[in-house]
Amino acid sequence: MIESFDALAARTTIFLAQNPTGPRGADFGKASPVGLLIIVVLLIVILALGWDLSRRAKRMAARRKFAEAHDMDPFDSEAVDKAMAAAEQRREAE
Repeated sequence: MIESFDALAARTTIFLAQNPTGPRGADFGKASPVGLLIIVVLLIVILALGWDLSRRAKRMAARRKFAEAHDMDPFDSEAVDKAMAAAEQRREAE
């Protein structure tokens, strides 16, 4: 006779609830030093990315502000770079 799926699932659930098996022992739940190393490396990478993106955002804001002040297209990077370099040279010459 073939049991229904629900009856089989109920019996399996009861059996598993009565006989808990799993990792046990002195080392259960302890993380390895490699895991800590991975977490520290990931934290360093995330901080480096955040620092780099912060610098990039500040430069982009300065470029956009310069382009708007000099009536230039902020997306024409070559023209903005040349104009910013020329303005910097004029400032240093003064």
